[in-house]
Amino acid sequence: MKNHSLALKLSAGFGFLFLYAPIVALIIYGFNESKLVTVWGGWSLKWYVELFQNDQIMDAAWVSLKIAFISATLASILGTLAGFVLSRMGKFRGKTMMAGWVTAPLVMPEVITGLSLLLLFVAMESMFGWPAGRGTTTIVIAHTTFCLAYVAVVVQSRLSSMDETLEEAAMDLGAKPVSLFFLITLPLIAPAILSGWLLSFTLSLDDLVIASFVSGPGNSTLPMVIFSKVRLGVTPEINALATLMILVVSIAVIAAIFIMRRQNRFQNP
Repeated sequence: MKNHSLALKLSAGFGFLFLYAPIVALIIYGFNESKLVTVWGGWSLKWYVELFQNDQIMDAAWVSLKIAFISATLASILGTLAGFVLSRMGKFRGKTMMAGWVTAPLVMPEVITGLSLLLLFVAMESMFGWPAGRGTTTIVIAHTTFCLAYVAVVVQSRLSSMDETLEEAAMDLGAKPVSLFFLITLPLIAPAILSGWLLSFTLSLDDLVIASFVSGPGNSTLPMVIFSKVRLGVTPEINALATLMILVVSIAVIAAIFIMRRQNRFQNP
């Protein structure tokens, strides 16, 4: 039994080492004095200074953050509604087809999604004149489309496992459907919505393939800029940028965990 437990610990240790050792190495080399990422030249913060002075990267970072925030918010709203319909509206005509449409982006290759959206935007522009060209608007629509599926699945799972007696009690006390949703259901599924929002924000911030299809001149996202630079070789500036992104994501995840734990304590004192 002890050998079995030791083997599990070693397996877990090797697994975490395999996953996080490259990230740790990247963070360390973000403070490298040398221009060569493979040669250690001592500790330095100069690449962070040069990073914030690089207008191309800063502009791309701002575009990516703006798109990720808007896309995650829209996907959370639409995904919550879709998850609620699929979970609480019972059987209705076309439910299976709707469930397939909602979850299709989860399994669809990003190349196919990006190409289909590009053809859609070109056809819409020729027929209606909107969207005029490709830029921030088309990227937001594209990211909202595939992020919506993740939010819908998370919210639907939460609604399916939620105790419905609280909602039934509120209805017995005279709560109307709208009040029931905002006062009872929404607070209970808030952790799932927050998780879906964070997941959507991360996926949008990380997307390269779909954004490459639907973006236009002057609207390059951060992954597109990073990819174009990495093709010529990794620089310490990119390591510094990746370190900051890891820091931001880690802070967001820790804050989300803290909020969800606090809400769970409030709901289950």
